[in-house]
Amino acid sequence: MARPKHFAEASPGLLADLVPASTGDADPPGHLGHRARMRGKLLTAGPDALLDHELLEMVLFLALPRRDTKPIARALLARFGSFANALSAPLQDLREIEGLGEAGAAALRTVQAAALRLARAEVLDRPVLNNWDRLLAYLTAALSRERVEQFRVLFLDTRNRLIADEAQARGTVNHTPVYPREVVRRALELQATALILVHNHPSGDPSPSRADLDMTQEVKAAAASLGIVLHDHLIIGNGHHLSFRREGFL
Repeated sequence: MARPKHFAEASPGLLADLVPASTGDADPPGHLGHRARMRGKLLTAGPDALLDHELLEMVLFLALPRRDTKPIARALLARFGSFANALSAPLQDLREIEGLGEAGAAALRTVQAAALRLARAEVLDRPVLNNWDRLLAYLTAALSRERVEQFRVLFLDTRNRLIADEAQARGTVNHTPVYPREVVRRALELQATALILVHNHPSGDPSPSRADLDMTQEVKAAAASLGIVLHDHLIIGNGHHLSFRREGFL
């Protein structure tokens, strides 16, 4: 009767089945299986099943394959307060997070850009006046966390569909220079027949200043002289917005 083989004498194929192969991007000791469990949770239960720090971990998995991303994710939340704030944080602030590096910062920026493109796709080439909630969701995502004022113009066609959304100027924390002639000139180039003005208030308070009110009337007059309608001027704060049309300023 043949003598049974000892484990050391087992065939290479059997050993390969018993001992997991080493990979260059394996999780650090103490975290084996963590990433697989997180992926399974995301795919079976959906993104709502993930907490903010877990979702940040998932984002960072791809950029930092050899790092334990849990402490980095928690450091991001401690510094910026939320998942959304971490995605939109200034690059110089992200560079101060230990372990994040350029690859991690680029991963956060990629997710932010993808989210904005998805939100923009919901309003592009559609009548914006009939999709007002989606428009506000897009503008809030794009502007509410900006740390300086940004002035944008939405150019619309004869059916009030969005032709272009363009940043016209960036300013300081409380002022952005706006030139009505430039706004109207660009509308003519795009053959737009209507406009919506948009800017943000980094303070979070969307109340218009005297300069905001005066500038809006100047743009309205310049546009009307060429048959272009100014539908509204929206001010985006942090979690709040103000419509000039709704408030009776137009």
